[in-house]
Amino acid sequence: MDSDNEPKKSKSKTPKTPKESVLKQKSPAEFFAENKNIAGFDNPGKSLYTTVRELVENSLDSAESISELPVVEIIIEEIGKNKFNSMIGLVDRERVDEALYDDFETAKAREKRLAKEARAQELLAKNASLGKKVKEPAAPKGMKGRGDASFYRVTCKDNGRGMPHDDIPNMFGRVLSGTKYGLKQTRGKFGLGAKMALIWSKMSTGLPIEISSSMRGQNFISFCRLDINIHKNIPHVHLHEKRDNKDRWHGAEIHLVIEGNWTTYRSKILHYMRQMAVITPYAQFLFRFISDVSDKNVTIRFSRRTDVMPPVPVETQHHPSSVDLLLIKRLITETSKQNLLHFLQHEFVNIGKSLAERLIGEMGPEFTPKMAVKSLTSQQIVRIHQLFRQAKFDDPSGDCLSPAGEYNLRLGIIKELHPDMVATYAGSAQVFEGHPFIVEAGVSVGGKDVKQGLNIFRFANRIPLLFEQGGDVVTRTAMKRISWNNYKINQTQDKIGVFASIVSTKIPFKGTGKEYIGDDISEIATAVKYAIQQCCIQLKSKIVRKIQAREQQERKRNLSRYIPDATNAIYDVLKEVSQFHALKKRRFEEEDANVLQKVHSRMITKDTLRDMLTQYVEKVDYEMAMEYATQSGVNEAPKEAIYIQALEAEYNFIDFHSSNFVFRLIQ
Repeated sequence: MDSDNEPKKSKSKTPKTPKESVLKQKSPAEFFAENKNIAGFDNPGKSLYTTVRELVENSLDSAESISELPVVEIIIEEIGKNKFNSMIGLVDRERVDEALYDDFETAKAREKRLAKEARAQELLAKNASLGKKVKEPAAPKGMKGRGDASFYRVTCKDNGRGMPHDDIPNMFGRVLSGTKYGLKQTRGKFGLGAKMALIWSKMSTGLPIEISSSMRGQNFISFCRLDINIHKNIPHVHLHEKRDNKDRWHGAEIHLVIEGNWTTYRSKILHYMRQMAVITPYAQFLFRFISDVSDKNVTIRFSRRTDVMPPVPVETQHHPSSVDLLLIKRLITETSKQNLLHFLQHEFVNIGKSLAERLIGEMGPEFTPKMAVKSLTSQQIVRIHQLFRQAKFDDPSGDCLSPAGEYNLRLGIIKELHPDMVATYAGSAQVFEGHPFIVEAGVSVGGKDVKQGLNIFRFANRIPLLFEQGGDVVTRTAMKRISWNNYKINQTQDKIGVFASIVSTKIPFKGTGKEYIGDDISEIATAVKYAIQQCCIQLKSKIVRKIQAREQQERKRNLSRYIPDATNAIYDVLKEVSQFHALKKRRFEEEDANVLQKVHSRMITKDTLRDMLTQYVEKVDYEMAMEYATQSGVNEAPKEAIYIQALEAEYNFIDFHSSNFVFRLIQ
């Protein structure tokens, strides 16, 4: 009994020993799949936009690399749920357990919703009976479950270089492998290109991507259907074969199916295409959106305006002031040069033989020009890095850069915005942190589809930047550092387009998405401000001429308004005086007498006086306008922008480039 009354001892639980941590690693593809927002794949809508952008920019790069005028066709086809299920071999099933689904509405929720709708209808009827303005109620939103995704087939076709047959799988199915990783101006932000679109396709639909490609002179088209093994970062090839190329086509055509949202990102995608047409007026774009609902279909053609293309960017060596320890070690590992002197001369810009010898002499007694560069110790490499940071070097030139060109920028603005007036400016190459950069700017006033106030268009390495505009150096400069009133421009009332294009071997993007250029680099901020100001100075002279013409018309209108009354008054006086003269009651000077005689004989009538006064107003108005122009420093001859259509036939010619035109001499 005693033993029964004793409390039972609880069994002590032995604490679980934590499992031994296992060292794991992720492939590059796995990292970007888990952090897709870094590459611009934040949500289905932005993923659709980023996919279009990556494909278009790849197509432009491909065509420009062979100096071919780009022709890019982009098609987005909406795919319904039933069609998508049939594509993946999934049979539709009717719902069995309705309460299991996210869009299920309980009886209580339904009763509450119907009561709310009934009250709204009663209020609507009451207001209508009282004669009050009735606002139509918004249509009730249908409940959409999280699983109701929208899918799209995206197709991009170009006339570019194409891809070697054997390289296609790795070019699309292996992340962080490509041809854009040298030091040169490139359109890409991460070097991912269409690879991230393939990863998103794999994650959202599981369907493979299809690539057709052919290079110049090839009699076959390479066709490849593949997806990516994300964990191993290797391509998974479904089909890779050669097909007949009867039309001798060259370029690439890519098909992929992804989850997206056209409704929310429609304006962004169309805005991107419009801005791309501004910065590349030498390209021809055809954009189409295809839906089962015909009202949603969109077809827009952005025609080519010029055949003058910017030069192809060239790869360059690093500037000594822009390198770090890790980069110096990599250059030493990869260099083909044997000794230190040749390494400094050929692996860096702006280091000639004499400067290299002086640098080696400054490094210390353990350094010699003939010493093997591969034998440098870690301490010696640190010494080289320290000297690079302290020594004075000439700035790198901008010869390796490929800006759009003032001529192309002006044409693009005129073609897409149709402004009343436009001014452009291209700055010379400048440097930040050892990297050359060039700023081009344009400012327009008026135009089609341009809202009042500042409309800012930003470009980096000739691609549009549409997101995170507020913190960008161009936005901050245009909003806060330009005194628009000084240039006769009304910042709030006028339709102002501000265009700024920055090209460099290194664009200092900010944020994980690399969507804007920070305002903290003084060299770039100063160059952007100066370029916009130069455009404003040009516009001011045009605006002054426009004001002058308007004032001239106003003066002429005011003077002409009094011509009839002045004519009647003067003629009545002359007629009365001429009667005195005829009766010889008064004597007049010979010149006055002649006038009075003509009035009396009706050689001078009211119509004659009216014509003479009109001619006098024209003369005075012209003289006043000339005096005003002389005082304002305005040239009498007006300047008008003209465009001569490119010749279709084949000719031998030489181009002479100017900021405002290209003169083509036919041989």
